[in-house]
Formats: sequence, C-alpha cells, structure tokens
Amino acid sequence: MSQPADFNRLARLYRWMELFSFGPLLALTRRTFLGRLKHVRRALVLGDGDGRFTAGLLRANGNVHVDAVDASVDMLLALLGRAGPHADRVRICLGDARAWQPPAAVAAPPYDFIATHFFLDCLTTQEIQSLTASLRGAVSPSALWVVSEFAIPPGWRGRFLARPIVASLYFCFRLLTGLTVRSLPDHALALRQAGFILLDRRSRLGGLLNAELWSANSSQSALTPTHQTT
Repeated sequence: MSQPADFNRLARLYRWMELFSFGPLLALTRRTFLGRLKHVRRALVLGDGDGRFTAGLLRANGNVHVDAVDASVDMLLALLGRAGPHADRVRICLGDARAWQPPAAVAAPPYDFIATHFFLDCLTTQEIQSLTASLRGAVSPSALWVVSEFAIPPGWRGRFLARPIVASLYFCFRLLTGLTVRSLPDHALALRQAGFILLDRRSRLGGLLNAELWSANSSQSALTPTHQTT
C-alpha cells in the first residue's frame, strides 16, 4: 500500500482552489442528494476535505451522528471548525481509509449512510474493491452510499474536454500532495461487486461531474436514466 497523499498544506486553500477551477459546481454536486438523507442516523464520511458536506449534513439532519475519516489532520480540524455548534455529533478518525477498520458490530450500530465525495478518485480500482468489501459488513441492510466523482463521458466531449481536464487535475495533485494515482478508477464496478445497486445519478458539465446514490438493499430497483444538469 502506497503512502496516502498529503493534503495538509491544502486545508486552508481547498475551497478557493475549487471555486477558482469549477466555481460552485463541485459543492453543488456534493449536495445533490442532501435532501434525501433526512432519515439517516449514523453516517460514515470518508475524505470530506475541509468538511463542507459534513457541515451541510449536520445542519439538514439534527439526529445524525458522523464518523469522519481522513488521513489529513488539518482537514479534520477544518471539518470540525465548519461543523460549529454541531461538532459534538462528529467523531473524527485520523487515518488512511484504505487501512481503517469500522467498529465491531457489538460496539456500535451499523452505518446507514456512507459519503465519499471526490475521494474514490484518489484510489485505485483494487483499493476501492477492498474498501467496499470491508464496509459492506458495517452497514445496515438499507444503507445509502453517496458518491461524487469525475468521469470521462463518451464521445468528443470526453476525448477533447474531460480527458485533458482530468489529466491536468491528477498532475496538479501529484505535485501538491504526492498523489500516486494517475487515472480514474472504476468505482461502480467495486460497488456492484460489494452488493450495492445504483438508484440515481445526476451529471453536470456534460458528464464530467457525477453524483450517484447507491443502496445496500438489492431489492430496490436500480435506476437506468442519467439526469443531466448544466
């Protein structure tokens, strides 16, 4: 297992880097399914950066308790700061999510929600397969998993627009954080192999940005159409 990327130096700049590169679109993508999470009670948030999604979830749902896992202590401190008066409902866990183990079932109830926003693209497909297999046993039968990720859509937009953008992002983060991954993993394959099904997907920028809602309940109907949002 390679060393995790070092995001400490970006903690104070992360929001401004996003705004400079994509305006509000990354934040909007993270919040796509926030309104459908009012019922969740125990959430696991992996790699939320400076914590803007976690803060939004805590404000929208007064009953949820969050375990936040990140390899960057500065990002976790930023997350707690953004949680503000709701910080007492957050437990931070400093560590590499690839090696982190969820609490045993006898020690804590299962998670009914997992969030990974622009985090899985920092891993390889094999690492995501290992992660999803590990977490599958730590969630409730009806748990939801929200994923926000970059994607390269088919056709000329993917070839001439999305692919160069994704390549430049990987190059920048390799220089700034030491990230070793250089191409988008197949997170959907890993989630399906772990028994999750896709319920909904919303796309922005012609498919470059995607928000996906997955469920651990295999009896639910998987969604096929993709909703485009500019």
